[in-house]
Amino acid sequence: MNLSELEGKRIAIWGYGQEGRATLAALRWRLPRAPLALLCSAAEASEVMGLGDPALYIFTEEVTADLLVRFDVVIKSPGISPYHGVAAQALARGVRFTSGTALWFAESPEARTICVTGTKGKSTTSALIAHLLRTGGVRTALAGNIGLPLLDLLEADPPAEINVLELSSYQTRDALSPEVAVVLNLFPEHLDWHGSEERYVADKLALATVANPRHLVLNAADARLASLGRSAVVQGSASETNLGAEAGGTRAAQLWWFNARHGWHLRGSVIHRGEEEVMDASALPLPGAHNRGNLCAALSAIEAAGFDARALARHAMSFRPLPHRLQVIGHRDGREYVNDSISTTPHASLAALDCHANRRVAILVGGYDRGLDWSVFFERMNREPPLAVITMGQNGPQIYDGLKFASRGGRFGLFQAPDMPEAVRIAEQVIGADGVILLSPGAPSFPRYRDYVERGRHFAQVAGFDPDQISAIPGLGVA
Repeated sequence: MNLSELEGKRIAIWGYGQEGRATLAALRWRLPRAPLALLCSAAEASEVMGLGDPALYIFTEEVTADLLVRFDVVIKSPGISPYHGVAAQALARGVRFTSGTALWFAESPEARTICVTGTKGKSTTSALIAHLLRTGGVRTALAGNIGLPLLDLLEADPPAEINVLELSSYQTRDALSPEVAVVLNLFPEHLDWHGSEERYVADKLALATVANPRHLVLNAADARLASLGRSAVVQGSASETNLGAEAGGTRAAQLWWFNARHGWHLRGSVIHRGEEEVMDASALPLPGAHNRGNLCAALSAIEAAGFDARALARHAMSFRPLPHRLQVIGHRDGREYVNDSISTTPHASLAALDCHANRRVAILVGGYDRGLDWSVFFERMNREPPLAVITMGQNGPQIYDGLKFASRGGRFGLFQAPDMPEAVRIAEQVIGADGVILLSPGAPSFPRYRDYVERGRHFAQVAGFDPDQISAIPGLGVA
């Protein structure tokens, strides 16, 4: 369903975050006088009323299935799960839902797209792809879950030659026929939205199956992804597999592996393409082996899209790392402050610690409790503890309790903090004048913070740095 097909229908926009704003702007661009409904909070309503749109009807009442069935089409925010609650009830009663992502794909059937998903690393990988293509003179869009709704790309003039789109697990089922689909890894996450780990995995993999990509880039080091492509006989860098066809698609996807010896991979600090040494990655502005793996994924995607990845690889030296991802925000009194607020799983926190091996580290962990298993974190702390762990947030007490045994005998400092300021104060006291204070929570930010950006900004502020200097994501939009 594209925008013109909405004409004459009763349309509601559910939610007025970034996606809702972009959706309203796109609808008004194509359907300037069509009556529209907006389902939003009272605070959002006061902002919307300033638009002076006489054909926009605002509902601030509680959203119920009875309200939703009054509309032919509901364009919902990605954060609203269709699997439970009011949305599930409305679906059962025949309400048709769509999204800004689905509308963009319907509006852009000829657009070249590289779509990137994965539990971790998708923003960095997407930004790397866009950066490398742009340095090669390709007019490239960077949008999606990274911070710019897809519908904001519609008015680009001229349009991008290729669109690099980060898609969360909330969006992957809305993608349609991408030229290249990249799946980086799979760890349990967002189980409250998806309802189960099985459904989360299925939704992530929808980009590889239901979306029917022309090329599929997979991580050979991820067990689930390796299993997905095991039936394909890989020759050279790619092979024909029937993944797309099995999912009801019309074509087979060409399969490309990274982190495999026949494709783009890392040996020590050197990035290889097969047996060819391409570049030494030790000086790249990409901390940690996982980020260099993201570069291998980016180069694989670029090659799959038909560009010379070898020639573009060297431009990774000029890449500007994204904020809130192992971001060094400053130094003070001998201490280094690192903002990894994007970390929302225990695996991500462990990866952050790996980047600071052999240094004195106090790590701040904890946030929203969504029932993830922290045993892998506990096991690591038992084997290779940092100088200190400071817990905070809703699941802070559970993490603290899980670490009591590992910290016996004072093997590492274990502390509880009621909030960010106290956590930073404790970390500074423990570290003294030499070491790293690492915010890598391993858990979502809400309800204390609106999102990981607000959490990272608060960390910077508490640490004595200007939050406005650390938050801008470079490269969004078309360039």
